[in-house]
Amino acid sequence: MELNLQRPVAFFDLETTGINIAADRIIEISILKIYPDGNKESKTLRINPTIPISKSAIKVHGITDAEVANEPTFAEVAKSLAQYMNDCDLAGYNLNKFDIPLLMEEFLRADVEFDLRKRKIIDVQVIFHKMEQRTLSAAFKFYCGKELENAHSAKADTDATYEVLKAQLDKYRKLENDMAFLSDFSSTSRNVDFAGRIVFNDKDEEVFNFGKHKGKKVEDVLKNEPSYYSWMMNGDFPLYTKKVLTAIKIRTFGK
Repeated sequence: MELNLQRPVAFFDLETTGINIAADRIIEISILKIYPDGNKESKTLRINPTIPISKSAIKVHGITDAEVANEPTFAEVAKSLAQYMNDCDLAGYNLNKFDIPLLMEEFLRADVEFDLRKRKIIDVQVIFHKMEQRTLSAAFKFYCGKELENAHSAKADTDATYEVLKAQLDKYRKLENDMAFLSDFSSTSRNVDFAGRIVFNDKDEEVFNFGKHKGKKVEDVLKNEPSYYSWMMNGDFPLYTKKVLTAIKIRTFGK
């Protein structure tokens, strides 16, 4: 089943120096852009992360430091990437927990605005796990009847994810061919920040989702323990988490 689109959707996948959202960097990004009329175009970029690639990451994707040493940095391509995906909803595999949080960290470091508020976000992994509980390679075989060659290359994973989503729509009658429905269906949490350090409670209040203040309203913690803000701002938390925390602080107490 072809996707029913009101606007373009960009399937994307990242290969990175590691799995730490706050500290690791992108070394490859592949984007498959699908237009409402069915036309497609793709773009794959190698990126110099400016930090070493971990040995564990190299074992997964096979990209070495030497292979990206002469590539542009993310800061050098950030504006063109943001423009390329500017009019798009977003889709991918494990998008909610990894690719979007890490991509947003890179945009923040590059000081490039990339607003997610009006976009639909579809995580094909969440749909798969709710329906079948498998990995991307298994999903590709299960839904499409094909072996995933070159797994863990950004382009192969991106193309496979697009094929899997179309096959999921064919297989499950409960899935609506609508980006808003798929975005809601593939959402797993009510995160305020991408890393899930701050979430909405059942009253739509921002609360901490970790540590000694888990479940407590952010506003109350900042009021009763002002030093907690400084501790988080100086800690190893993602830039976007710090941005959200600062916005809550300014909104509540002013500058």
